Amino acid sequence: MEIFPTQYSTLSSKALNIKLQDIYGLTDTTCRLLIRNVSDTYVIESTSEKYIFKIYRDAHRKLEEIKGEVELLKILFEKGAKVSSPIPDKGGEVLQVFNAAEGTRYGVLFSWAQGGVVYAMNDRQLETVGREMAMIHNITSSLELSHNRQQYSIETVIVNPLKMLEPAFVGLEDDYAYIKQTAAEVIDRYKQFDRSFSYGYCHFDFMPKNFHFNDTGDITFFDFDFVGKGLLAYDITSFFIHYFLEFTSGKISQQEARDAFGVFVDSYRKVRPLSNEEIAAIPYLGFGFWVFYFGFQYENYDDWSNLFWGPKFMKDRVALIKKWMDTGHVLLP
Repeated sequence: MEIFPTQYSTLSSKALNIKLQDIYGLTDTTCRLLIRNVSDTYVIESTSEKYIFKIYRDAHRKLEEIKGEVELLKILFEKGAKVSSPIPDKGGEVLQVFNAAEGTRYGVLFSWAQGGVVYAMNDRQLETVGREMAMIHNITSSLELSHNRQQYSIETVIVNPLKMLEPAFVGLEDDYAYIKQTAAEVIDRYKQFDRSFSYGYCHFDFMPKNFHFNDTGDITFFDFDFVGKGLLAYDITSFFIHYFLEFTSGKISQQEARDAFGVFVDSYRKVRPLSNEEIAAIPYLGFGFWVFYFGFQYENYDDWSNLFWGPKFMKDRVALIKKWMDTGHVLLP
């Protein structure tokens, strides 16, 4: 019987566990699906070992892009950056190939990031984030990968997502008009950015959900899925967005947000320069961050965003962007 066309399959945890035991030489492990989302993330665990196995969606990441992520993480790990690193199998291969229902999918085994997410970071933890992010930027600003990754430019971050989103705003024309008008103003500011802004491979989602602290205060960064070439201040911006969200949700005060981000910035600057102009650009870079992921959620609606996408989500997201543009700057140190 002919197999019906499939766009996004879910590989069996039981079958995956058997395959990974064989090719990696693992014993007595369990395998469970942790997240079915941008990609599929499985936890591989035994009484003494723990790993993450990530299976990419072809609609999201092509082979060349996956190789670029792996290449970057290998370089970062070898140069001492605190990152979750790819692990080769018994034959030395990092990329695993699966003949899934929709076609070929690729998977990578990663070391486990010890510890857990910390949202309310103390000064020592903030200093660690600043220092270690700066060390990563020292590496990513001075290399060129042999495999292509996406570029973060005005076109890819703002212009293209806005074009993609326009059909979704039918019935919400006023909201789209606000986003479009604000985009025009932000693009004008982008063009005024100092050419001395640091440039390289940025993580593009350096929020607390993407790094763990262990009991001794050591940090491990992970989830470099969106890594691409662009202004490194995007990473500073995404970290700042965490404090904007904590403030707007009433969890911390304006002064607490400013103080915390200030500790992070001071620590970063002890390792790598960060200009006042780059800090002042955060409101505009943040607009690009919001619009880029807004477009990504719409583009990937069929695969994973149907649970929350709709008019309410869209209006709430526009309201959040408006609040960001109106008040985000007051939290800057």
